Amino acid sequence: MSKFIPSISRLIEEFAKLPGVGKKSAQRLAFHIINMDQSQAVSFAEAILDVKRKVRYCEKCFNITDQSICDICNDQRRDHDYICVVESPRDLIAIENTKEFHGYYHVLHGAISPMEGIGPNDIKLKELIIRLQSDETKELIIATNPSIEGEATAMYISKLLKGSEIIVSRLAHGLPVGGDLEYADEITLAKAIEGRRNL
Repeated sequence: MSKFIPSISRLIEEFAKLPGVGKKSAQRLAFHIINMDQSQAVSFAEAILDVKRKVRYCEKCFNITDQSICDICNDQRRDHDYICVVESPRDLIAIENTKEFHGYYHVLHGAISPMEGIGPNDIKLKELIIRLQSDETKELIIATNPSIEGEATAMYISKLLKGSEIIVSRLAHGLPVGGDLEYADEITLAKAIEGRRNL
């Protein structure tokens, strides 16, 4: 039997469904909502509803936007020669924050993972291939995560484009700036050795 009244129990259950939120954190969040004044609670609820009503995927790159085509795809100043392929909109934002990449993006919304039953048709791969047939892309930069799934996705894309005129590259992997060799795992070290460059 729950020690909370039904409305609080329901709120806790809803918070507990969020990624990374355990039962104790869900309780803390629920009590934070209870302690808000009415206008703050209404504003919070309206922000959630507003996002659900307005946010959609860009028809070209599948980034999140509130328009049919996102601001990045609409920006004609960007370099048409490059498309950077990422797994999620969060990855796109991380790359944008570096201010080093000036091309366009394609968001896959996942990675190939046979263990989880996610195949090539379950992510936005088909849309990428169709896009590459009509775009003037010269290089596709694969920026999937350095995980087994990310590597499998990168290899799959590379094989799909073998024989085409598009250069397929992969983000370099290796040691983080300021990191110590002794704390790096074997895979990171191996990738750092593979990706070494001349000085």
